[in-house]
Amino acid sequence: STPTPKVNLLVDIQAKLQAGKGAGYARWAKVFNLKQMAQTMNYLTEHGLLEYAVLEEKAAAATTRHNELSAQIKAAETRMAEIATLRTHIINYAKTREVYAAYRKAGYSKKFLAEHEADILLHKAAKQAFDDLGIKKLPTVKSLQAEYATLLEGKKKDYAEYRRSREEMRELLAAKANVDRLMGYGEERQNDREKEQGQDR
Repeated sequence: STPTPKVNLLVDIQAKLQAGKGAGYARWAKVFNLKQMAQTMNYLTEHGLLEYAVLEEKAAAATTRHNELSAQIKAAETRMAEIATLRTHIINYAKTREVYAAYRKAGYSKKFLAEHEADILLHKAAKQAFDDLGIKKLPTVKSLQAEYATLLEGKKKDYAEYRRSREEMRELLAAKANVDRLMGYGEERQNDREKEQGQDR
């Protein structure tokens, strides 16, 4: 396979740009937006990304970090939704406990059910929710609120970093895509893969 280029990327890019200025330049210039390439070169210089391997590594790391943060935020949101639901069920359960106890004492009488149906249904729904979540001992509303507040704070921090990481990832991937397209690195690798697959057959 083609070794990852180690020479200074800017030197490589300049050489490629110069080489392009021969025959068919107009067509070539359409394919490679020169202004965009200049911006890419500035970006690479500012961020000290003068080796392709480093650019590749940074782009991959930024993508991984962005995905991790995204997963963290989703997990926090899922748990926060669970807490909100659980809190409602705990409150409903507490409010309707006496009515349900009386319903049991009344031998689950249909008359009693008809008179207190809303409360009994709320109580049953709460019990079902606790069973579904595998809760043996009910947490306090206070502890749930504390957990919710912690999750919310964490989510806000993660989201601020998520926005930064998304921007960084986009910039790195755009720079890498521009370099790949100009230098034909992607094509070389594709050709290598095709050759390897051909040998495997």
